[in-house]
Amino acid sequence: QVQLVESGGGLVQAGGSLRLSCAASGRTFSSHATGWFRQAPGKEREFVVAIGRRGGGTSYADSVKGRFTISRDNAKNTVYLQMNSLKPEDTAVYYCAAKWTYGLGLKPDEYDYWGQGTQVTVSS
Repeated sequence: QVQLVESGGGLVQAGGSLRLSCAASGRTFSSHATGWFRQAPGKEREFVVAIGRRGGGTSYADSVKGRFTISRDNAKNTVYLQMNSLKPEDTAVYYCAAKWTYGLGLKPDEYDYWGQGTQVTVSS
């Protein structure tokens, strides 16, 4: 069992930056690959980025590549998403997720645990 809590969302102007955090409870957090997804109103939840359980492998959606950076600190049971050069189209609720099975996972249904989400709004 892993419980995830996202934080760090807010309102930012286009071109600005935000850092999201995903704090996890439980010793088993280090055994899970994690990812970030986002969902805008009227749209399906989409993949943003994933990172392996030890941080050695990452996969980014093309839409955020070069702007977003994922990292994890297993000692702190926390995964981070640094978002730079934000665009209005990045506006969405961002969700942190963790998966029990091997592999990074690019689809929402591959993940076993989800946070409640944090709102990111980018104004133009």
